[in-house]
Amino acid sequence: MPDNRIIVVAGPTASGKTRLGIELAKIYHGEIVSADSMQLYRGMDVGTAKATEEEQRAAPHHMLDVADPRESWSVARYVEEASRVCDSLLARGSVPIVVGGTGLYIDSLLAGRDFAACEEDKALRASLEAEYDRVGGAEMLKTLAAFDPERAAKLGLGDRRRIVRAIEIYRLTGVTATEHDAETRRRPPRYEAARIVLHFKNRADLYDRIDRRVTQMAEDGLFREVEALLEAGLSPECTAMQAIGYKEAVLALRGELTEAEALDLIRQGSRRYAKRQITWFGRWEDALRILWDREPDFPAALQSSTAFLKSRGYHE
Repeated sequence: MPDNRIIVVAGPTASGKTRLGIELAKIYHGEIVSADSMQLYRGMDVGTAKATEEEQRAAPHHMLDVADPRESWSVARYVEEASRVCDSLLARGSVPIVVGGTGLYIDSLLAGRDFAACEEDKALRASLEAEYDRVGGAEMLKTLAAFDPERAAKLGLGDRRRIVRAIEIYRLTGVTATEHDAETRRRPPRYEAARIVLHFKNRADLYDRIDRRVTQMAEDGLFREVEALLEAGLSPECTAMQAIGYKEAVLALRGELTEAEALDLIRQGSRRYAKRQITWFGRWEDALRILWDREPDFPAALQSSTAFLKSRGYHE
């Protein structure tokens, strides 16, 4: 088997990715590499539905609890760290099983996108952000359109982060963000992935599962977890605290919402996020798609997954 083959288990939130990933890890002597942009952060366990201690004992997990929640991780940093993990696992004959719902992280990891040429310059970034705040999005888009009209046409006036980043890339490298992305797409992928996507035949069943998960999060101590983070000095404005579940809990702890109102908002936000995930993973043409009925059937999923993986050259 080539030494760049990995398995991916993806899908919308609450679709059963963690359990299937662990079962596959047991069969293929693999280890889990998380691809969740919020499970990176320490102290954020309940609200991110992070694998439990028992689940982590069942199969080794990587890319969990690797960041302080005061940090703001970019996709570039995730790719750098996760690819190092995958390469290490492959070198010792273990199968990396990438499990998660952050599609951009997964696609960037598989492609091996080279962000090295676009390293961040904090001083330049701060200067551009200040300029955006001073002149507004329309003017900054005009600046971007002067050298990268294609990227400018894709961005809205309020997309401060991406506008600033596109200008920053050009100022640092002389290459536009559009050119950099096109060059990346021309390269062969870093990893050959066998991709499995989980979903439900009836989207209402997924939403019901999401609703139940949010209720369980509250019972498991979501509000206590957020309160502890705030008491530890974490700013409610930091990137980690903008995650679904955390920003709503902050409002409840401030007294701006009741806990019940916050949970309703978390359910709504989670369902909207699931829609975006479904759209993202729907573009994967070569994936095995497992469609659950009202509840997941893991024995059947394992049977179809192992048959699919055997056809891709994986052996138990």
